[in-house]
Formats: sequence, structure tokens, C-alpha cells
Amino acid sequence: MNGQVNLRQWIGRTESRRDLISGWPVKALAATLDRQDPEPAEGSPVPDGWHWLYFLDAKPASDLGSDGHPARGGFLPPVPLPRRMWAGGRIDFVRPLRIGEAAQRDSEILKVEEKSGASGKLVFVTVRHTVMGSGEIAIIEEQDIVYRDAAKPGDAPPPGKTAPCAPEWSRCMKPDPVLLFRYSALTFNGHRIHYDKDYATGEEHYHGLVVHGPLQTTLLLDLCRRYGGRPLKRLEYRAMSPLFHDHTFTVNGHPEADGTKAELWTANADGHYAMRGTAHF
Repeated sequence: MNGQVNLRQWIGRTESRRDLISGWPVKALAATLDRQDPEPAEGSPVPDGWHWLYFLDAKPASDLGSDGHPARGGFLPPVPLPRRMWAGGRIDFVRPLRIGEAAQRDSEILKVEEKSGASGKLVFVTVRHTVMGSGEIAIIEEQDIVYRDAAKPGDAPPPGKTAPCAPEWSRCMKPDPVLLFRYSALTFNGHRIHYDKDYATGEEHYHGLVVHGPLQTTLLLDLCRRYGGRPLKRLEYRAMSPLFHDHTFTVNGHPEADGTKAELWTANADGHYAMRGTAHF
């Protein structure tokens, strides 16, 4: 599948990025999520998961692939499969990042696994990020990225798995193109499936614009912030099926009786899982 390139040679590869935790991205994401938060002030904590607003990969336009992502190779292995998605991950929240502090993210490729599935060839890449604020560990995160074969016109979507229908926490969302564009801009995500409908439907054969996996995860974390009432220690999550811009979806949570854990999920208009996770408080 990968010609002369041994993708496992990328295991152990590292990179580091530094950033200043400024207030503007926090203010902009709060507006994007329609939150009425106070103005970010020096020293105020960054909400859980919003570290994705920082340490962004700003490749020149000449270094982008046709899908809007940076061209293959470099830190991530040059997987020769056309579709790339964020499949899930695990995040340990040690302490919040704070507005105004200097931060660093150290990244390492932990695993590269080649598999075959019902949809064809797959490659899973797991990356660990250790985020430091003022020299202290703030967040330890593992991200699972999946590369897949191209979809074919007329391919039937896989059957969905029915989500619970009576969550204790729930919000209904209408993911219009403006929301998807603003989130793409804030995270400097050039992947065209999130804002270029002709590309999403014509090239990658999706039903419409695709709701970002990280945006869904951000909404799950935001649900915990709205209803959980306790500091979040860990989140585990994985993508189940895509959501699209022209259908409403729900963001849901069901806490355990002792308040130490909550099952979280997004569900499409048919009531099927899209993203599923567990929060530990």
C-alpha cells in the first residue's frame, strides 16, 4: 500500500511548538458557540479543550494538498490514502492554561497501524501531546487520526447505532456553514470538507459539509461546563459517524448518580451516535 515508504519509521518522531495563550481566540470561540462569557482577562483559565486554539500549524499555501490539509510527510507520516479524519482521543486535564502565560506543546508519534475494514484500507496514527503552561504540565492528550480509501459515488453509509433517547443533559444544534467556517478559521483547519460544499460532495462524496470532530468534542466539553458543576479530569471520545451542516443534531450527557462520571454523545437527526465519549470529574 505504501510503496517504498515504511510508515512505522515515523514512530517516535517528535516536534515542539510554543505559543502565548492570548485572550482573542477564547473570546472568538465563546462568540462562535454563542456563549455570553466575560471578556478574557490576564490570568483567567482557558476552558477545557480550548487549547486546540493554540499551537496551530501555519504551513504556506504552496505546501497544502488538494484537500486543504498540509501535504503529506513532515511530522505526520506520508500516508497515501486520500481521506483523513480525527477518529478520537483521550485528554487528561491536569490544570488549566491561563491567559497571558507562555506555553509549549511537545508531540510524539506513538503508533502507526495499517488495517483493513469494511470500507477498505485504513491507517491509524496515534499522537501524544504534552502541553505545558509556565513550565508546568497542564494537559496530556492522545489523538487518533485515521486515513481511509476514497469513497465511491453511491456508496451506502454504514448503519448507525442508536443512541439513548432520554439524556439528563441535552442541547439541540443547527450547524450552519457560518459555524463551521468560524471554527475552521479559529483552528486554522483548511480541510475543505468543512466549508467547500462542492469539494465535500463532489470529491469526497459526503452528503454535505462535515461537522468537525474537534467541534463536536468541544461541544461535549461545553455541555460538561454548562451542567457538570465539577472540575473535569479526563475525557475519552471517539467518532462513530459523520454529521452534516444541513441537519440538526443533539449534544447529550447522562451523569452517574455520584457525579464522578458522565456518558456523553452527539446524535444525528435519526437518533444515531455521531461522537461518543466519557467524562471523568
